[in-house]
Amino acid sequence: MKHINYCLVLLFMSLLVGCAGEPWVKPYERANLADPIMSFNRDPVSASYLHHVYDSREGARGAGVATGGGCGCN
Repeated sequence: MKHINYCLVLLFMSLLVGCAGEPWVKPYERANLADPIMSFNRDPVSASYLHHVYDSREGARGAGVATGGGCGCN
């Protein structure tokens, strides 16, 4: 029984130590996250334009994330 309590305390302490790390990204590490290989789109400018066209066409139905009148004059 004493061995089980010791293992539980050891497990609890190791979990606390794991949570004590710095969760934020340092400024010099952000360049790795902004790498183009991490992007979902190969051409972000084209994807932005196509997303705008989709939003302006489907804005009347509410199928997209953005709302609008559907006239394309956003």
